[in-house]
Amino acid sequence: MQENMSDTLVKVPQVTLLFWIIKIAATTLGETAGDAASMSLNLGYLLSTVLFTGLFLLALRAQIKAIAFRPMLYWTTIIATTIVGTTLADFADRSLGIGYAGGTLLLLSLLFGTLFSWHRSLGSISIHSLSTPRAEYFYWVTILFSQTLGTALGDWTADSAGLGYRGAAVIFGLMLLVVLAAYLWTHISRTALFWAAFILTRPLGAVVGDFLDKPLAAGGLDLSRFTASAVLMAFIVMCLLLFRQRPAERASH
Repeated sequence: MQENMSDTLVKVPQVTLLFWIIKIAATTLGETAGDAASMSLNLGYLLSTVLFTGLFLLALRAQIKAIAFRPMLYWTTIIATTIVGTTLADFADRSLGIGYAGGTLLLLSLLFGTLFSWHRSLGSISIHSLSTPRAEYFYWVTILFSQTLGTALGDWTADSAGLGYRGAAVIFGLMLLVVLAAYLWTHISRTALFWAAFILTRPLGAVVGDFLDKPLAAGGLDLSRFTASAVLMAFIVMCLLLFRQRPAERASH
């Protein structure tokens, strides 16, 4: 019975309201923790990216080798991608000098290129088709690019477009409501809507994270990056301990 059940499951969670709550908290944590390492600890964008990429690779290896869905492991890997995304985007935008617009366009191209290659290679980009290590690698590379894109896009909207952190948060929040409306009242591909929402939650988390820890003069609340990160981490752990997450079902063939 257990063997038959495992054949119908994949190692990612069902997409529920809890999934999106934790996802937004994780992306916000990625922003505050990434800034804490690169700025507050003065490690710089490059060294921080190298360190957190190592953490991501360790978590990814454990996630790929796992034989069943493990919520703590899955969300650890997600958080690692959000932190890497923050420091990598900041390194590209600021240290390499390509700017927010250049970084956003580059990462958008990489993201859609990965989705195209994934679909062309395996025929589906649905989370319900993650039945092989190859599909999982495509999934996690897509997530890493989406997390990095989100930071660049959030910074571009808040800073270059002049909307500020609150204005940018409202914009991305409204865009997510549009995706929700499309999910409820249209027949648009659920897979396309999932990835649209997944991508949009990252810039939302980025601007909320910046709003929490940026100086008052820059439009933020000037909270401690370490305190904000600790509170967000505690919230995520509490959600995982209090609420059970089930694995998504594997697509039937």
